[in-house]
Amino acid sequence: DAPFYSVGGSGVLRDPDENGVMLPKGFKSRIVARSGQVPVDSSAYVWHPAPDGGACFEAKDGGWIYVSNSEVRSHGGGVGALRFNGAGEKIDAYSILQNTTQNCAGGATPWGTWLSCEEFDRGRVFECDPYGKSAAKVRPALGVFKHEAVAVDESGDALYLTEDLPDGGFYRFVSEKGLPDLTAGKLEIASLVERSGRSYLSWHEILDPSADNVPTRHQVEERASFNGGEGIVFHRGQVFFTTKGDNRVWCYDTHSGEIDTIYDIQENEGAILSGGDNL
Repeated sequence: DAPFYSVGGSGVLRDPDENGVMLPKGFKSRIVARSGQVPVDSSAYVWHPAPDGGACFEAKDGGWIYVSNSEVRSHGGGVGALRFNGAGEKIDAYSILQNTTQNCAGGATPWGTWLSCEEFDRGRVFECDPYGKSAAKVRPALGVFKHEAVAVDESGDALYLTEDLPDGGFYRFVSEKGLPDLTAGKLEIASLVERSGRSYLSWHEILDPSADNVPTRHQVEERASFNGGEGIVFHRGQVFFTTKGDNRVWCYDTHSGEIDTIYDIQENEGAILSGGDNL
């Protein structure tokens, strides 16, 4: 019953249920899909192996679409979708991206698409239609590296991206024509600047986002290293992201340029969070 177990005023988390999920009073969980099985009788789609990052989208008919990455190697990955009606009943399952590699995390966009990230050295970002009506599109301008997750700053026409490596970079993409256009723009990597005991980010352009000759993060000598970049979100002008290698949660203020840790396992007495992943 510790305060940090309270969930948005819904009450403290109870003991794990039959599915191993801790929920507040009045909530219940159910399993909607299992890898290797067909989740919806009306569809032939077999739920993919190694499910990873995902997101929910509100459908126009009052239902929802859940999209889920498949983190399989050697062009065996992709993204699957599960469709629900307004009553929460499963009504369809289908693929929205195929034949990609190690689709780990990504991010939902405010304009209703899913950005699926490949987590390997030549990883790319694919923009996917949750409805599966439009073919997924690779977005080369977002760079080639070991992608983890993406957050969207719509007011700044920018995307922020993490890289899952011990010496990974922290990236910003600024759209040339303004969001939602992701076809062209400037990809940048951050460096750290110390002023009056505070830390700030300075941004440097990546001249070869395709990393044809030099790995993306090594193209800027003064770039900062973030140990195992993972989940990332944008909220009210601030970007929050985790680094699992050093058990930290970071906050970057897009207006002031200041960056700080809001959680560090070494500095929090009785810390319970380690290996922070999705946010």
